[in-house]
Amino acid sequence: MPSKSFHRTDRVSAQLRRELGTLVREAVREHGLPSVSVSDVEISRDLAHAKVFVTALQPERSAEAVKALKELSRELRFQLGRAMKLRHVPELHFHYDDSVDRGERIEHLLREAPAVTEDADGEAPQDGEDRSRDAD
Repeated sequence: MPSKSFHRTDRVSAQLRRELGTLVREAVREHGLPSVSVSDVEISRDLAHAKVFVTALQPERSAEAVKALKELSRELRFQLGRAMKLRHVPELHFHYDDSVDRGERIEHLLREAPAVTEDADGEAPQDGEDRSRDAD
């Protein structure tokens, strides 16, 4: 008998991510919060707690956005209960996802790094090696 390709917690977290994406977008509009979006949801095995990771368009206002979402978590949880068919809706714990910021920083550093020239063999020249010689 084939085993399931993914667990119930994976399916629930995917559904939570979709529903919370809509609810957070509406909360941002209604309450005048900084623009944020839900990037990921990790749910505990017992489905009692959910870590909701959000990214912000303005990283400098991310702390303000996360604080506001934590204050709205009870209301969002209630709305989730109406939208999803779960016996128990998990408690929501909002966290800022800085992976996008770190990725942009790394990309910026790579663009700023001096380009390494390659010889005709596709290898970087060694120190002291003549770069002007032609390939055979």
